[in-house]
Amino acid sequence: MNILITGFTPFGEVERNPSQLIVECLAERQPDLRTLVLPTEYHAAAEKLRAALRDWQPDAVVSLGVAQSRSAITLERIAINVDDASIPDNGGVLKTGDLIEPEGAIAYWSTLPLQPMLSALQTRGIPAAISNHAGTYVCNHVFYTVRHYVEQHGLNIPCGFIHVPGLLKVDGETTTGMPLEQMVEAVEICLAVLRGDLRG
Repeated sequence: MNILITGFTPFGEVERNPSQLIVECLAERQPDLRTLVLPTEYHAAAEKLRAALRDWQPDAVVSLGVAQSRSAITLERIAINVDDASIPDNGGVLKTGDLIEPEGAIAYWSTLPLQPMLSALQTRGIPAAISNHAGTYVCNHVFYTVRHYVEQHGLNIPCGFIHVPGLLKVDGETTTGMPLEQMVEAVEICLAVLRGDLRG
């Protein structure tokens, strides 16, 4: 199965983006994967992703991003047609309620097997949940872009978005985030479910 998996470069206060580190790790551990690290910029990320979809013609797409405030792996259910953020992207572009695709659908559902993925993660003791909101920053922009491309081209391939927590940080008695190795394991589990190698 030809799977494309994407992550993002650092942005804002995120000096090391775990989504990029996971993708780089998977590129070494699973050389059959198509891997791509996207710039954290609305238009550049979308263009790079559309080119990869066109050139590589993957059988499935899994995009990763970081949600610093979350403590679990979150499988995103819905991509919405809006860019709206309090910070600019890495290109200095600030979006405030802009449509991603003026003629596009209001929203698209993920077509990944979310419930089996969730069950498989929880069975292995990895904190995980399904989320109904991928935000309105570049993560959601990429999620929506992939789903829109797939719909516009009549492709029947599973695709969706997974948010990971920030990297594990211990500050006095406060612990936040998740170890990188656990996040890599979580994504590998999701990929195994997607391939049909593992049941939830």
